[in-house]
Amino acid sequence: MHFINPEETFDLVIHRVGNRTSEEGIHLSKTLTFYPAELTDTLYNFFIKPFKTEEYFQFKTEENPVFEAVKNIMEDPTQLLQNSVLIAENLYKASLHPKIKGGELFVVFFPDALVEGENVRVVGIFKSESRDRVLKTIPNENSYDVWTEDGINLSKIDKGCLIFNTDAEEGFLVASLDNAKGEEFGIWNDEFLQVDQIQNEYFDTENTLNLCKSYVMDKLPEEFEVSKVDQVDLLNNTMKFFKEADKFELSEFSDKVLAQDELKNSFEEYKKRYEEVYEVNVNDHFEISKDAVKKQARFFKSIIKLDKNFHIYVHGNRKMIEQGVDEEGKKYYKLYYDAEI
Repeated sequence: MHFINPEETFDLVIHRVGNRTSEEGIHLSKTLTFYPAELTDTLYNFFIKPFKTEEYFQFKTEENPVFEAVKNIMEDPTQLLQNSVLIAENLYKASLHPKIKGGELFVVFFPDALVEGENVRVVGIFKSESRDRVLKTIPNENSYDVWTEDGINLSKIDKGCLIFNTDAEEGFLVASLDNAKGEEFGIWNDEFLQVDQIQNEYFDTENTLNLCKSYVMDKLPEEFEVSKVDQVDLLNNTMKFFKEADKFELSEFSDKVLAQDELKNSFEEYKKRYEEVYEVNVNDHFEISKDAVKKQARFFKSIIKLDKNFHIYVHGNRKMIEQGVDEEGKKYYKLYYDAEI
């Protein structure tokens, strides 16, 4: 876990970066941004609170202008302004997708953070693309004056990263978030920052859960006659294993979740092909990251969709649901339960 000291003031530069495809251009500040002391805590929370993950990255160090700019700031914080301009220009170069929105770019230098008991410098790069309209009221002699203003929502950073001044030669330690969806997702990390995910417990947990989900949803129906209920049940048992265990051992997972020899062998073969296709190594044993499990649980959908009429959410005992076909050839599900809740 990494902590930035909220009692320390920090240096800040704000630029505006538009969409390059739309030729919106960039608006660059010529000085550091002044902020009153009473806004320190508010800005600190705005920048830091969204980072609640154990997922970390490192810069690719070859021909990476953002890495070079951050390195310059770490070595000489007085160079924040000119290097923030380089960062803004490179973000603009990467903003080619038509769905990327323009927004304010914040480049921040935090002088003091505690990382595993060591004080280090931190550079933050944040982009806010969302604007909200707020209602302003002020009392006058007889009633209130009312008007609206556009502003940045303090509860949301659209894209951002915290770069810790550790392991500089390997590309620093980077925490990154990207709330983009669809085709533009990944541009922040891959094309702008140019970072690779660090292969730690979070990486191993996320990678293995992706493998398991891909196997159950894509490969399993190809090799075996399996119902949607059986698929959902296997997904539920997989997630249950990861939530309850502290360590992942492939042999233990195979015995408890896959159980049947045919499934074990099929999964082993699929794992080998998965590693070749995605060029990753899926470890057979590692410490389970509960943070990664929590994130991946959102994508393990235990839902059976029936035409446009019903959705069945299956959370527990597989034996409490039956599937069949009646005399008229209509499919049905039969559900057993003890009590309505």
